Amino acid sequence: MDLSQALVVLGKAIGAGLAMGIGAIGPGVGEGNIGAHAMDSIARQPEMSGTITTRMLLAMAVTESTGLYSLVIAFIILFAL
Repeated sequence: MDLSQALVVLGKAIGAGLAMGIGAIGPGVGEGNIGAHAMDSIARQPEMSGTITTRMLLAMAVTESTGLYSLVIAFIILFAL
């Protein structure tokens, strides 16, 4: 492997790492906020815990999908470009 190919591989690795690293910050913070606010809501209205938990899990799934998008982008950077 010559130098130019090594630099391309290096750039791909750095780009994929940054895409995944930065792309994981948002879902992590979002899921933390969702969980914290759901616990606050359950503490205020314990009789609604089933509904709150269901909606919390749905919101967490939607939030996690953005992390999965960044994983897909990282794979595209590594293997398709």
